[in-house]
Amino acid sequence: MDIPLLPEQASSFAVEVDAIYFVLWALTIFFSFLVMATLFILAYRYRRGARVDRTRPVHSDVRIELIWSIVPLLIGLVVFVWSAHLYARTRIPPDDAMQVYVIGKRWMWQMQHMNGVRENAELHLPVNRNVKLTMISQDVIHSFYVPAFRVKHDVVPGTYTVLWFKPTRVGRYRLYCSQYCGTQHSQMDGWVTVMEPDAFERWLASGGEKGSEKTVGLAEAGKQVFDRMACGSCHGSSSKLGPIPAPQRGNSLNGVFGSTVKLKGGRRVKADEEYLRESILRPNEKIVDGYWAIMPSYEGQLTEEQVLQLIAYMKTLGKAEPAGGAE
Repeated sequence: MDIPLLPEQASSFAVEVDAIYFVLWALTIFFSFLVMATLFILAYRYRRGARVDRTRPVHSDVRIELIWSIVPLLIGLVVFVWSAHLYARTRIPPDDAMQVYVIGKRWMWQMQHMNGVRENAELHLPVNRNVKLTMISQDVIHSFYVPAFRVKHDVVPGTYTVLWFKPTRVGRYRLYCSQYCGTQHSQMDGWVTVMEPDAFERWLASGGEKGSEKTVGLAEAGKQVFDRMACGSCHGSSSKLGPIPAPQRGNSLNGVFGSTVKLKGGRRVKADEEYLRESILRPNEKIVDGYWAIMPSYEGQLTEEQVLQLIAYMKTLGKAEPAGGAE
């Protein structure tokens, strides 16, 4: 019976993660046998009744102490630098990564591609392309785990976490939640399907598994939420998706994403996805310099999916105006 020791290596991180694992495994076995062998040899050599010279016992040996201090230190530093370098690379997605949003909820994974295609417990991706997942939980802590990719990251309520990888093999791979999240935690699983680039583009253009059903792009859906919630009544702006005529009682959203925003008190923050989410749900936490704290909170009125759609829409807005920022 063929029982593989490890899942298939299906991402760019898998080979290096496995290499670190096997090095640690080999070091553990080697030093465990070394210590046990030394213990048994000395116990046998100096057992009671053995004919050995005990007239000049050695209480210390600087050479031995240096060896058992320096050698483990060097080995530990090598493993630490290697592991830390890999960890840092897994946390910094490349600029060309394909964006996918992930929402964890009891007990299901919900994915949304930028063109509006939604998937539940399924994630279709192209092979040999960097993929960035922006993830958030709608209820409790979950953990996005694909063993074949050797990637795992907590999905936390109230904040975005980012995970990226590059699938290297076409196929279907299991997706799990590796953080206990309630009574049906064991059923919170799914599949990641890695496809050839051409096949993936056809799948994406056809609306995924929905066939001929028309999909609304994430940014376009965000504009619909923006209009429905009458955000333009305060935040005058314009976009390639259409103008938003309005008297401006709040700051303009043109070019706000990725910009540096000056807050009351002089502090400056970057208007990233986390900042925009907080500004929508808890606007009084960070007030833009020059504006009053008059924006209502939309916490409890918008789902995490709608917040992601709004952020995607704000990313499309035009160039910044002189008093640009985000409230």
